[in-house]
Amino acid sequence: MRDYFHALADLLQTCLRGPEQYHCWFAGESTDFVRFNRSAIRQPGHVRQSSLKLELIEGQRHVGAEFSLSGRLDADRALVMRMVEQLRGQLPDLPDDPHLLLATEVHSTDHAQPSRLPTSHSIVDVVLQAAQGVDLVGILAAGPVYRGFANSLGQRNWHSSASFNLDWSLYQTRDKAVKSSYAGFEWSSAEFANKFALATAQLEILKRAPVTVPPGGYRAYLTPTALNEMIGMLNWAGLSEKALRTKQSSLRRMRDEGLCFHPVVTLRENTAAGLAPGFQAEGFIKPAEVALIDGGKLAGSMISPRSAREYGIAANGANADESAGSLDLAAGELPMSEVLAQLGSGIFVSNLWYLNFSDRARCRLTGMTRFATFWVKDGEIQAPLNVMRFDDSLFRVLGENLLGLTQERELLIDNSSYGGRGTDSARMPGALVKELMFVS
Repeated sequence: MRDYFHALADLLQTCLRGPEQYHCWFAGESTDFVRFNRSAIRQPGHVRQSSLKLELIEGQRHVGAEFSLSGRLDADRALVMRMVEQLRGQLPDLPDDPHLLLATEVHSTDHAQPSRLPTSHSIVDVVLQAAQGVDLVGILAAGPVYRGFANSLGQRNWHSSASFNLDWSLYQTRDKAVKSSYAGFEWSSAEFANKFALATAQLEILKRAPVTVPPGGYRAYLTPTALNEMIGMLNWAGLSEKALRTKQSSLRRMRDEGLCFHPVVTLRENTAAGLAPGFQAEGFIKPAEVALIDGGKLAGSMISPRSAREYGIAANGANADESAGSLDLAAGELPMSEVLAQLGSGIFVSNLWYLNFSDRARCRLTGMTRFATFWVKDGEIQAPLNVMRFDDSLFRVLGENLLGLTQERELLIDNSSYGGRGTDSARMPGALVKELMFVS
């Protein structure tokens, strides 16, 4: 795949005329997909696909297109040449772009991580063996993803990494189910067995009569999955330098007014430990990590080339949307084995969904509990809790009300596959909160 991409890049070089330049972004995958329902395989398949995003540049004018590739070099050569001609025809009609910033230093890289995955057949066998006697529904996606960048200066960047993501639910009845996931670069049947045992134990609790508690503030524990839903909202322009400067960021009060989270909160973009490549779509190299929140204080932001050009600052490898692709929230000191005891009486939140901002300026979020959320009393789970809505500010949840983060963290890989597998990931601890506001 790498040689195929390099051949296309070399071809593009020969297509240029006069002062024209180009850069291109390659995305591909070779993925085994297996869908499960009622603890049986319902849809096995394999997807091998690739696409190219091409930008033709002359001076400060540029025009781009994105198109699918066949993977056959002879056919794709003709396709690429036709696309260059089409873009060349559009280029004279476009105005100069004052915020265009190109990578002018050639920094080529090659990261080809050998796969450490077993065969998908062997993973499926383990899953089906564990699922005997329960109703499992879910999807397995496993295999390598590819990313590449090339430009007319001769820069070549390549990234390939193999991972798996098993996302599943154990269904009880009506709207009652336990949702779990297991993802990573190496499969461990023992780790999967531990996760599955926890899910089946929670499934037994779902057989109990559910309870409803009145709206109000409750002590709560957020699993890594639930906390990731909240932290992930900061990627909705919250960590963007452009959004911070235009006052549209949910974290703008941290920069403008000096608001802080709890000192234990340290958030960074950790590209070195994630799935995402160490370069971005315009060819700028990403640092191994970018400090975003350090000791509760805003320490940085995601800066794209366009923002760098507009504001006269240095880019730090962010893509155009200025979101983080490898979020990493530092661990705390709370052992997961002590979570229920430390929670005492309150709400154990396994999953959240339908999140949105109820007040972006105050970083206030609202959303619904989902799947296995439990009422806990005196350190013991009593019963499943009926669906509730929360509405609270992250300045409270991760600030004055944060009691601690867990020592253990979980790698969570983006499970979306619409159009192709992504490379976003997050490494999250769980969080114990003194009070989380639930509303009717």
